[in-house]
Amino acid sequence: MATMAATATACCGSSSFKANFRANRRNGTDSSPSSTLASSPSSSRLSFSSRVSGCSLRSQRSVPSLRMANSGNPDQVVLASAKAEPPLRIMISGAPASGKGTQCELITKKYDLVHIAAGDLLRAEIASGSENGKRAKEYMEKGQLVPDEIVVMMVKDRLLQSDSQEKGWLLDGYPRSMSQATALKGYGFQPDIFIVLEVPEDILVERVVGRRLDPVTGKIYHLTYSPPETEEIAARLTQRFDDTEEKVKLRLQTHNQNVEDVLSMYEDITLKVKGNAPKEEVFAEIDNALSKLLESRKATSESLAA
Repeated sequence: MATMAATATACCGSSSFKANFRANRRNGTDSSPSSTLASSPSSSRLSFSSRVSGCSLRSQRSVPSLRMANSGNPDQVVLASAKAEPPLRIMISGAPASGKGTQCELITKKYDLVHIAAGDLLRAEIASGSENGKRAKEYMEKGQLVPDEIVVMMVKDRLLQSDSQEKGWLLDGYPRSMSQATALKGYGFQPDIFIVLEVPEDILVERVVGRRLDPVTGKIYHLTYSPPETEEIAARLTQRFDDTEEKVKLRLQTHNQNVEDVLSMYEDITLKVKGNAPKEEVFAEIDNALSKLLESRKATSESLAA
């Protein structure tokens, strides 16, 4: 706005403008300069299928522009400015080992979003040895959800950081309960689309129990589906303390008890995807949905701007 105001002032203060204005006064046409500010709607709610609707997505940032109005008065300046549309906001949910991490990597790479994983925030607290981390670990070892008062503030603060606000965010694995979803809504955080990865329980257990971490590189392996490249790497792999069959079944039970309540809050913007398909096929379905939303929003924005 400051840029447009400065541009308008520069136009109205030019010598040629003043000369024309004085000439008009001598000819009896006392035309005063005027400028009009116009801004296009910042967003519109779109619908592209019966399962995903009302999804407001990010488009390219608009830049203030200066143009002459076709009003018959050459001295009239019209300033046209389109508000920057809100960035893309996505939540992705699924049981442990449903493939959220893989899909989040693919989504954030293509759509340039900030990836926020509640689990990573919690593990960072545990690794730091903080009081919240110690309390969280006790619940996680029992396969229970960490109390909201520990998690909500960490997630809220991360969503409010400048990069999340500017680029948009992909919230991975949160919310996991109705109370968490309600807390986020209370803070004003509403996703544009809620993606759910669905995988049969027996496959989930197999995926988790065989999962291993390379503490040197941070790479995740699976003893069956993605084994380590060398014996040296295999020798140093570790298993997460909650990646045992007993603990994962407890986690799945807790997840299943809460997922339906969470989905009820985002029913109109939920996209369910079969997560037991190859990762490329899973992403293709997600990407197709997001692409259609972006195309619909672009078409609507161009129509409103015309």
